[in-house]
Amino acid sequence: DAHSALLSHIFHGRKDSFITTENLLASWGFWTPLLESLAHKAPRLYPGGAENGRLLDFEFSSGRLFFSQQQPEQLVPGPGPAPMPSDFQVLRAKYRESPLVSAWSEELISKLANDIEATAVRAVRRFGQFHLALSGGSSPVALFQQLATAHYGFPWAHTHLWLVDERCVPLSDPESNFQGLQAHLLQHVRVPYYNIHPMPVHLQQRLCAEEDQGAQIYAREISALVANSSFDLVLLGMGADGHTASLFPQSPTGLDGEQLVVLTTSPSQPHRRMSLSLPLINRAKKVAVLVMGRMKREITALVSRVGYEPKKWPISGVLPHSGQLVWYMDYDAFLA
Repeated sequence: DAHSALLSHIFHGRKDSFITTENLLASWGFWTPLLESLAHKAPRLYPGGAENGRLLDFEFSSGRLFFSQQQPEQLVPGPGPAPMPSDFQVLRAKYRESPLVSAWSEELISKLANDIEATAVRAVRRFGQFHLALSGGSSPVALFQQLATAHYGFPWAHTHLWLVDERCVPLSDPESNFQGLQAHLLQHVRVPYYNIHPMPVHLQQRLCAEEDQGAQIYAREISALVANSSFDLVLLGMGADGHTASLFPQSPTGLDGEQLVVLTTSPSQPHRRMSLSLPLINRAKKVAVLVMGRMKREITALVSRVGYEPKKWPISGVLPHSGQLVWYMDYDAFLA
């Protein structure tokens, strides 16, 4: 329809829909050098949000056009051969008012592994030990493999490994988070056996029986070994329903109160779980949330807009009291 209107105006000699040749040449003379000056600049990704509002602001000075704010990270390489996924750089921005690191999955895992090692080295240098609490599931597998094969300087001898959550199955069961940790990390690195702390879900030949007090036993172990029950780093994931650790929506268990470790119920099998509580997670010096895959796009977009509503989306309750929260998202999850 738009083209039909223009053709009609041409046929009837209506010049008000067009600029003159003089104006056209003047416009080209103005914009051509500006566009040429930007020809070798990488496109800038705008993640949205009030905190990124000035990211695309630009200024005109001395015949040049440039962004008002310095480029935070290069996202794509300059002219040349078609880029490979590994050529894309890490993006740093904000998500839920906390730092966000986003990249293709391979580079994201490498960045997270480097950050964990740097945190470990600092903790060991300052306190003589590093307390790391790890989530299970499929997302951290690549991270475990990266730590096992590419970080020979990691201070494993001074690292204590804890579980964020565990399924109520024997520790040798393939569905056990500890079994995943053992298969992809522990059997490849030298961690003193007394520095490894699986959750006691299997006591008295029973699984997560309340009367066996497994949650209380793990809480006492944390209190005895971790100063102020404050882990140096807690690695979390985010489920498609907004759950984190084994803290699930519409279930108040572990979202508040004095308990450090709780028994919870999952909507999927195996239903019974043991988990660090939200108050304990929020005592950590640093919390890293790893979110990967296209299946997480919808929840990532949703959680970016909600406030503090842990009963609906437990992940929204992760707000370390005096520590730092950092989100690590691959582009498949983030660029919804």
